[in-house]
Amino acid sequence: MTDRRVTANLSLTLDGRYHGAGGDLGPIVRYATTDIARAHLARIHQDATTAVLGRGNAEGFLGWWTPLADDEDADPRDRAYARWLRDVEKVVLSRTRTQAPGTNSRIANAPAAEVVAELKARGEGEILVNSSPSVIKDLLAADLIDRLLLIICPEIAGAGERLLDDGLPATGWTLTHHAVGDMGELSLTYD
Repeated sequence: MTDRRVTANLSLTLDGRYHGAGGDLGPIVRYATTDIARAHLARIHQDATTAVLGRGNAEGFLGWWTPLADDEDADPRDRAYARWLRDVEKVVLSRTRTQAPGTNSRIANAPAAEVVAELKARGEGEILVNSSPSVIKDLLAADLIDRLLLIICPEIAGAGERLLDDGLPATGWTLTHHAVGDMGELSLTYD
């Protein structure tokens, strides 16, 4: 087993939801382009050499981010992340896809905990699970997350799915980074 760290990144509302009712991203998306969010984005991938994505997130993320890699009008922090995402090794968890989306991608039709344990056993650099809540939930349940990178949006969605469900193993976390944005959004890192 190598010492690869598994990091998970997700944006949440104050009531712990990663989207509002019916999948509405309104409570979160308005904070995605703030300076705090972009600085957070720059930090999440700096040491990562592998990205793990759920199928739905991979399909949406790769389609949206890939064109930004070469868009000279895009914010430089967005371009840097887009280039990283385009070029990094990507493992897409899917039971239904047979063809991996994007370049440097492969499909893994296995439980998230098995796939991440295999990735931890080989290679170097961090493994980033970015904005794939179902994968993050599975890895939290298996106690395989070493670092949580969170953007907390100062809104109560009132409905929608939550990240932290009952039944997770009890764990303690240490705050290692925090920043507050002009709109009250928080960038937090817990190890």
